[in-house]
Amino acid sequence: MLRYGPGDHNRLHQDVYGDLTFPLQVLIMLSTPDVDFTGGESVFVEQRPRQQSRPVVARPGLGEAVVFPVRYRPHRGARGVHRVQMRHGVSAVHTGRRHVLGIIFHDAR
Repeated sequence: MLRYGPGDHNRLHQDVYGDLTFPLQVLIMLSTPDVDFTGGESVFVEQRPRQQSRPVVARPGLGEAVVFPVRYRPHRGARGVHRVQMRHGVSAVHTGRRHVLGIIFHDAR
């Protein structure tokens, strides 16, 4: 369970713990955007080789889930499929409280 208040954010990172890491994780929004809080968007950044990083912003509603890659995602390029490194974070919450259930499918040591 993750809770963010005014001014709270989460820098871009990867949830990689232990020897084995499941490739996907899930977040489920437990608060209503623009009612319970403002700001606090989920940010996902592709770090593409020899190119600028590409951000994607998600604003799931109450009860909605986002499934996203922990570390890499497949990408079809000119020379076939390769992996693109991903990072995720949360932009600053401006007002209210943002509650999210984050599910990571691997055991940390």
